[in-house]
Amino acid sequence: MSHAFYVFGSYGLAAGICLGLTLWTYLDGRARQAELKLLEAQGIRRRSQATAPQDPAA
Repeated sequence: MSHAFYVFGSYGLAAGICLGLTLWTYLDGRARQAELKLLEAQGIRRRSQATAPQDPAA
């Protein structure tokens, strides 16, 4: 058995895992953006978009 089979197989597996994680991250990001749009359409805003500064002492 050749070492090339092991080396190319390992690289292929590593590339497949990297591609899978990249695709998963991309699709999850799109899902979270859709959730944010839905929440904002319902009137729920992000804390970073507060209209008035909040007094931390209050």
